Amino acid sequence: MGLRNRLALLGIALVAGAIGIVYLGVVPTLEGSLRGRALDGLAAEARRHAGAIEQAVDRGDPARRIDRIVRDAADATTARVTLLGIARTPSGLQTFLKSDSTAEVEIRDLQFSVALDAAETGRVATDTEAGDSGRMAQAAVPLRSTDPRTGRRTVGSVVVFSRPLEDVTGDVALVRRRILTAGGVALLAAAIAAWLAAAGTATRVRRLERAAVQVAEGDFDTRFPVDSGDELGQLAATLDDMRRQLAELDSARKRFIATASHELRTPLFSLGGYLELLEDEDYHEEDRRRFLAQLREQVARMQKLAVDLLDLSQLEAGSLDLRTEPVDLGVLARRVAAEFKPALASHRSQLELRLPREPVMADCDPDRVAQVLRILIDNAITHTPPGTDIVVTASLRDGVARLGVGDFGPGINRRLLPRIFEPFTGSDDAPGSGLGLAIASELAERMNGTLDVESRPGRTTFTLELPIDEAPEDG
Repeated sequence: MGLRNRLALLGIALVAGAIGIVYLGVVPTLEGSLRGRALDGLAAEARRHAGAIEQAVDRGDPARRIDRIVRDAADATTARVTLLGIARTPSGLQTFLKSDSTAEVEIRDLQFSVALDAAETGRVATDTEAGDSGRMAQAAVPLRSTDPRTGRRTVGSVVVFSRPLEDVTGDVALVRRRILTAGGVALLAAAIAAWLAAAGTATRVRRLERAAVQVAEGDFDTRFPVDSGDELGQLAATLDDMRRQLAELDSARKRFIATASHELRTPLFSLGGYLELLEDEDYHEEDRRRFLAQLREQVARMQKLAVDLLDLSQLEAGSLDLRTEPVDLGVLARRVAAEFKPALASHRSQLELRLPREPVMADCDPDRVAQVLRILIDNAITHTPPGTDIVVTASLRDGVARLGVGDFGPGINRRLLPRIFEPFTGSDDAPGSGLGLAIASELAERMNGTLDVESRPGRTTFTLELPIDEAPEDG
């Protein structure tokens, strides 16, 4: 069963359930309420008209006069009025007919059990009883008369007012029919509305599905339709954002492959060319040594590119293990700076260390921080003119440890600055794979730190921020 049919059936089931709840909650309650109201009304009328009958019985009026009073009460209340006498026997109270507004001599269809309740309790009693003409509402009023032997007033008779409950039954049946009719119309309307709404929802889902299939096939120009602000619209917006990110990743992947191929092709072509030159026996030994030096340089370039690619892939895959420990960034900066003395001498540059006297303790991996520092210093030497000085700083500020590498070169091109930490981003006039800063940025994030850059003509500074070591000192 499709989504549209399931949603439509769910809507229909909900409406049908609501109609059933209304029907079961209203109809029985309404019938009981109307029946109770009818009995209360009949009891009130019985109280008002029973007084005349009680007086006639108490006076001992003739039966003909009592019959007339009973008929008058029946005419006034539009109810059947039955006067019953009470006989006390060893087996209990018994009733016998004294007068009836219908002039019946013997009543067979009604038992008037309500009369016994009124005689026993001495209060007005109400109930319903089934008769030949249907269910009847009954209100029995006990009538007291003076006993000539004892002079006490006792219940000697009961007058019963009876009225058919046809009006109540008819009203309940009318309400029942109207509820069922209205419920059927509402159910039909709900079915149509639910089907249309489900069809619209299913159509929107199918549009998202078609777009997802096209994106999965590599068509990142396909947009997910964001046609509303509801949950499906929010899902479409999220999927469209995912599509955009996939497009950027795909573009970066293609750019990465093209750039990596270019970076590998250049030294490979150089190696092939130098090998062909070395095969020529006419070259002098000095030329051969120069060619071999170029070969070694290209091989080293390829080795560095391979190592950088491996490091970057391990970082992006999350498979590079890091060990964090308390590290004095000042000591680490001195050690790494000493490694660059030959390169600085060749570049005719000076490297100045601006380090505080107290330790600058950070919680990090010392080998990876050293790798980041080497990348930054090498980057400063590579991308600045000979003779450009370099400054390395370490400090504690605002609860973080900072390690900075600055140079006084021409600065980074504004066009490249926003993408400086992306793989293979670099200037065209400087050697290098363009992977160093990407690796340094990834390493900083893996150590819960950040790597930022500020650059303008005459000053470029890379700042590595790391969490400080908060372990208490011994002693």
